[in-house]
Amino acid sequence: MERQVHKAVASVDRKVIFSVEAASKVYRMGEVDVPALRDASIDIYDGEFLIIVGPSGSGKSTLLNLIGGMDRPSSGRLTFLGQDLGAASDPELTLFRRNQVGFVFQFYNLVPTLTAIENVQVAAEIVPDPLDSREALSMVGLEDRADHFPSQLSGGEQQRVSIARALAGNPRLLLCDEPTGALDIETSKQVLGLLVDLNRNLGKTVVLITHNGAIANLGDRVARIRDGTMDSIRVNPAPTPVEEIQW
Repeated sequence: MERQVHKAVASVDRKVIFSVEAASKVYRMGEVDVPALRDASIDIYDGEFLIIVGPSGSGKSTLLNLIGGMDRPSSGRLTFLGQDLGAASDPELTLFRRNQVGFVFQFYNLVPTLTAIENVQVAAEIVPDPLDSREALSMVGLEDRADHFPSQLSGGEQQRVSIARALAGNPRLLLCDEPTGALDIETSKQVLGLLVDLNRNLGKTVVLITHNGAIANLGDRVARIRDGTMDSIRVNPAPTPVEEIQW
């Protein structure tokens, strides 16, 4: 994909597709309540690249799990295109995850006994309007590795297969949980560049969480979370090109 200089589109020009309103999450650990998220609110705009940054234990993974329908809030409201996900049934949440969300995990979560193309096909077969699996692999530059198993691929290649698998479901939201956490710097830049390209060229809404503050300036907006609370949300008028990121 051709990389282009990008200026962030003002959030007011975009449609809100997901809203988190005063969401809290408390986990019960024996006889102790452990708050993981406190009164967090944020809107997600169609076609934006949103980065949520915070230290380990700050609540960012909890927030991403709520957005992805993998967990329910203890209080507050989650809305996707007018649908109240907090009030959704388990089958409705399953359909939301399956049809609207693509997940990219830190440790890839590929099925080791399936080839790259088969890992992608697993996701494509369960949605109503999938992308072609080989096209998805081509988008991440791995069409020539389609028949290789995860053990035959580098970490960066495995993460690109993971991204292709997420893309194959043709999701509205692409949620990335520390996608470069297990990669070296140069491979991290390749993966981040791919995510930026998918956002800019395909219009995918990308939400990426990270503890790495250097990555934050790639986003159209940057939300900082601390001790389970939303510390700040700012518009980034001129996202930094991936090749200029240093850490």
